Amino acid sequence: MAEKKPTPESRNAAAPVFTKEKLLTFRRYAKRRDLLSVLLEEGRSYTTEEVDTLLKTFMTPKKGTVN
Repeated sequence: MAEKKPTPESRNAAAPVFTKEKLLTFRRYAKRRDLLSVLLEEGRSYTTEEVDTLLKTFMTPKKGTVN
């Protein structure tokens, strides 16, 4: 019998979540603590994947903007 592949939804459901305060202590985000302290909301939990996506979205320049 073929095994079911996990869907993105089921993988996210099993992913650990962390508070803003906990994420700011991660060595992984040491160089972006100042930015994360502004981007992350108090009282909300995030997966590391969500945080990485937030950082990537913020750091990607928008089309049509002047540097």
